[in-house]
Amino acid sequence: MLLPARRLLRGLERAGGPDPRTAAPVSPPLTPGSMDLTSQPCSLKDDYINLKVTDHSGTQIDEVDNLKEELEKWKERLEKAEKQKAELLLLKLSADEKRDKTQDELRKLMDLEEEQYKESMIKKENQERNLTVVKQQNIELQREIQKLKDDLAAKSSKLSQDFRIKREIPKKKMKFTRMENAESDDTFLNTCCLFHIAAKIPFRLLQKQALLTFEEEDVAQKLIRRGKHTVSLDNEKIELKAMPVTLETGIKFELHVTISGEKINVSEVPDLPIPDEWIRDKIELNFYKSKQGGGEVKDVRYDRRSRTAIIKFLKPGVADNCVRCTKHPFCINEKRFMLSVSPSIEKHLEKFQIFSGISKRTILLSGIQEVEEDEESMQDMIEIHFQKPSNGGGEIENIKYLATGTKLAYFEEDTENLA
Repeated sequence: MLLPARRLLRGLERAGGPDPRTAAPVSPPLTPGSMDLTSQPCSLKDDYINLKVTDHSGTQIDEVDNLKEELEKWKERLEKAEKQKAELLLLKLSADEKRDKTQDELRKLMDLEEEQYKESMIKKENQERNLTVVKQQNIELQREIQKLKDDLAAKSSKLSQDFRIKREIPKKKMKFTRMENAESDDTFLNTCCLFHIAAKIPFRLLQKQALLTFEEEDVAQKLIRRGKHTVSLDNEKIELKAMPVTLETGIKFELHVTISGEKINVSEVPDLPIPDEWIRDKIELNFYKSKQGGGEVKDVRYDRRSRTAIIKFLKPGVADNCVRCTKHPFCINEKRFMLSVSPSIEKHLEKFQIFSGISKRTILLSGIQEVEEDEESMQDMIEIHFQKPSNGGGEIENIKYLATGTKLAYFEEDTENLA
């Protein structure tokens, strides 16, 4: 693209040249050193305008050259601008395309979000309706459960009062053993029990084996020392081997139980958002009422974590009256609850012993071969053989023969022969 002709004309006027649009051809007088103005002028084309410039002097030619150079520079700049414009147009088209694509995606996301929001609102409304129904059903069920508990507690209390089972305690001979100094007066209110416990010791009896327990220890030991024994059956004889019975580890201990005559245990205490002191006072007032079998309370120990309490009464006999009914009503904050009541029992172990050994009155018979007789018949023949004194036997207290499979035989401490 060429430089505008108007600007080029202004440059020529500054250089002293005539305006080619208005000047008429004039033939000035020739002077020495001047150019022939009648010669053919050079042509400069810009925007379809032919400019004829006459070279009057070297200065005018330089000015024209400078203008040409400037024209060329502007051409180059214009080309660069056109290229940049084309690139910017391409970038704009690409950006517009991306913008349209992004707007479409954003519109789709907004539609999807709106749809999901509507679905979530519908689900929330359904869940709220279902939750309301479930809460109402739970309230009704809790009322029914509480009503049934109250009815059961009332009937249990009535039954415990009206239907007491009287049973005669068997007579036993008592003898004085020793005297002990009581630690306090409360000791006379308690019921103390002592249990001697010895665990049964298991012994695995295999097939084709038999266990025999004799009344006399000497008989069993004599048969073990003899070792092999020949037992006569109906049609044949079998060889048996008598061995001692080695038992596994056993335990025994004494269990001391003390049932308090002045304290009771209370459980299922409701967990309410009130201070522990208030709940403790409410429990004390509840069991202070004589109508419910209570009395004057000496101390209350309440544990919120386990929802239990230990109540100690001042007068004897009150604790026994309270534990006759296992459920007691408990009213607090205009609500009714049921407390579980049980005796206060203290337990501890003494004389805990671990032992192992050999049963001295029992022998193990092995090597019994398969015979046609059934298990019961075989057991009877073995018993008959080892009961005869001529075979070195004696009175049998217990016998067990196992033809197939395995079984466990249990042994316990022989307390009768300890003396």
